[in-house]
Amino acid sequence: MHFHENVPLAPLTTFGVGGHARFFAVATTEDDIHQAFTWAHTQNLPLFILGGGSNLLVRDEGFRGLVLKIAILGIHEQPNGQFDVGAGEVWDTFVTQMVEKGFAGIECLAGIPGSVGGTPVQNVGAYGQEVSETIAAVRVFDRQTQTFIELNREQCRFRYRESLFNTDHPNRYVVTRVTFQLRPNGPPTLRYAELRDRVNNTIPSLAASAEEPSANGLSLSAVAETVREIRQSKGMLLVEGDPNCRSAGSFFKNPIVPQPDLARIAAGANIPESDVPRWPAADGKIKLPAAWLLEKAGFIKGFTDGRVGISSRHTLALINRGNATFADVECLQDEIIGVVAEKFCVILEREPVVLG
Repeated sequence: MHFHENVPLAPLTTFGVGGHARFFAVATTEDDIHQAFTWAHTQNLPLFILGGGSNLLVRDEGFRGLVLKIAILGIHEQPNGQFDVGAGEVWDTFVTQMVEKGFAGIECLAGIPGSVGGTPVQNVGAYGQEVSETIAAVRVFDRQTQTFIELNREQCRFRYRESLFNTDHPNRYVVTRVTFQLRPNGPPTLRYAELRDRVNNTIPSLAASAEEPSANGLSLSAVAETVREIRQSKGMLLVEGDPNCRSAGSFFKNPIVPQPDLARIAAGANIPESDVPRWPAADGKIKLPAAWLLEKAGFIKGFTDGRVGISSRHTLALINRGNATFADVECLQDEIIGVVAEKFCVILEREPVVLG
């Protein structure tokens, strides 16, 4: 494999900010990964793994070590709806292929940018599905033992937007392949109210009722396309030339707070507790929509702050309005976190990873 020098990283991310990588290489095989780690160790350099760049912010000073892009490809069908997929495959392409083949389980995750290898790391989820529901195993390179191992679903310790890979042992494992267990000829999932309402309005004769989470007779393709339409309406679908797409998707996680905090949050918004949007979470807690908190704090769609701002279509998407720097993004991020904390005593967490 070849090690390139001083490679700009901004063009390799969807947000488009940040400096250069001192060294850069592409791994198309597991042997490449082992070779890259060995080389970085002999050079006494830190190593960062790059996937699709859709959930990444690069600092302006760049990265002084080796950035290794994972480009391991291949989709291999196994018996009973299992698919072994290379980490470098484009996620939305894989979703499209599975939907067309009639395999259910990831149709609501259509339109999400990035690579297959990034999905278990974040436990990607949207519109009523989480990728962890379909993952049977994840093959990884263990940096500590310098070996390749396979982890089953339980070992991955999936939670909301978290996993073994980004929370319990961050930077220890490099995903090389993911095995998905999908449902042959299964019906689509319609748990999410916004998606169900859209389907009700467009295909009422086939839509599921409010109590039924899946719709017999409704095609997976119809649901996947509806999801893409919703994402595009919110600027969450990568479309060339659309300024709302120069983002990292949802910038803040939906916070999970204790139930007693609801009274304080309602008081901060000057509304009754019953009017605060929320969902039940584990351990008796509640999950709040981060977008609602931003809007109530004054950070509405179309908000601008110099070279950065908020998407005109989706409150949670911070955007690069043109020639933005990481410092610009960080300044707006800190302002939003500070105002929301002051108004509601809720600390927002950034979702994208920061490199540098």
